[in-house]
Amino acid sequence: MFVPVRPPSVSSAALAVALLASTAAASSHREAPFVTEHPKVDGTDFYMFTSYESGREGYVTLLANYHPLQDPFGGPNYFFMDPEAAYDIHVDNDGDAREDLTFRFRFQNALSDLQLAVGPPGNTRQVAPPLLVVGPIGASDVANLLLVEKYSLTIIQTADSGAKSSQKVVAAGTGQDLFVKPLDNVGTKTIPNYAAYADQLVYDIALPGTTETGRVFVGQRRESFAVNLGETFDLVNFNPLGPPNGEANTIAAKNVTTFALELPKSFLLDEDPTIGGWTTASLPRVRVLRKEPTFEKPTVDRGRFVQVSRLGMPLVNEVVIGVPDKDAFNASHPKDDAQFADYVTHPTLPELLEYLFGAAGVQAPNLFPRTDLVAAFLTGVPGLNKNTDTPAEMLRLNTSIPPRAAPQQQNLGVLAGDNAGFPNGRRPGDDVVDIELRVAMGVLLSPVDAPSGQLPITDGATIDAMMFDTAFPYLTDPLPGSPN
Repeated sequence: MFVPVRPPSVSSAALAVALLASTAAASSHREAPFVTEHPKVDGTDFYMFTSYESGREGYVTLLANYHPLQDPFGGPNYFFMDPEAAYDIHVDNDGDAREDLTFRFRFQNALSDLQLAVGPPGNTRQVAPPLLVVGPIGASDVANLLLVEKYSLTIIQTADSGAKSSQKVVAAGTGQDLFVKPLDNVGTKTIPNYAAYADQLVYDIALPGTTETGRVFVGQRRESFAVNLGETFDLVNFNPLGPPNGEANTIAAKNVTTFALELPKSFLLDEDPTIGGWTTASLPRVRVLRKEPTFEKPTVDRGRFVQVSRLGMPLVNEVVIGVPDKDAFNASHPKDDAQFADYVTHPTLPELLEYLFGAAGVQAPNLFPRTDLVAAFLTGVPGLNKNTDTPAEMLRLNTSIPPRAAPQQQNLGVLAGDNAGFPNGRRPGDDVVDIELRVAMGVLLSPVDAPSGQLPITDGATIDAMMFDTAFPYLTDPLPGSPN
């Protein structure tokens, strides 16, 4: 039986609930103490799946979400990205737990010279406005936009020797090496047709060393994760054995920033059809506040990049890694994950669930080490997507498994017989909260080892593929700050 250690003033039940609530807060939103101070580099969700858009089955889509819990009305500055940061998507294509391909995004946030004439003749001044936009805009009409965000994309290839080479990606046909990020969805008066505006900023890209092309988009999307937050914090005030759609998704009214890539399988693969992927963000080692800041330079940043955010499999830094190591995990690399093995082989979440709901008959699995969790999180599942014996946490995708069209997808993925879904990669419509709760409680084990393993545990906030678009970049348009 799990016995929580606590200060005398905190009850054991309250402590257990607080731990559960803090780990189940969201897929990776504000999941570690340090990254809460730097929301622009807080990775929230990572998806990797064989494209199921019609005619694109030869491609893999990678989606990395950053900057959590964006209120649509969050002006006047909204949610532009950090130009000092490096946002990376990594792919391991030979099973050695080291990145072979890195797709690096860097931002350039430039103010235009937009000014308004203020005052009568003879006493007129040209004055910069206090808002990012002063009139309606579209993809080809940005005259009313004060801030234009652009980004570059660089592909970094790492040889077996460790030597790195990099090449900047350009748009197919035009050769431009800077891409425009659409303005966040201020509202319908500012951007009357946001879907058309954003669609024009999806770029076909040329890929080095091949005649094939891919696609890229970076921009605000509607929050793609579903979780029942409020009642979880209220002493888990819901029925974990209730209907999977019986509770509210309490972050449904938020937006997020998405980095989206679609790349040919042939560009990503080596000899093994299974690839591993994860996303990270890094900041310069030294950041000094300027006494007289400017828009372009509020700080002085220098030194090598230091990784401050990491995300592969969903919920790892929430329901697996202990609080003392959350910042360390965000700074770590898959090749070094043996240091966190105890969190997987001897997980605390099932013990917490037993402590909270033991009176109702819930029992944690009694098999140690938890080899089922090692397979799910660290090596891949035999016969599905295993690609290594080295413990390394990442999202793994067997690209030889055909995709399913959105209407045929099962939101419980492999647990429901849909091998194109989680944990074989992750699609937007995979209900990873319910899947991981059930896996943690032992759904992959025998009833002898996991007496509660077959319980249909749920947080009640459901999600499925039909809630999303069926074409790149799949995540839906962001909610407007002003809907009317």
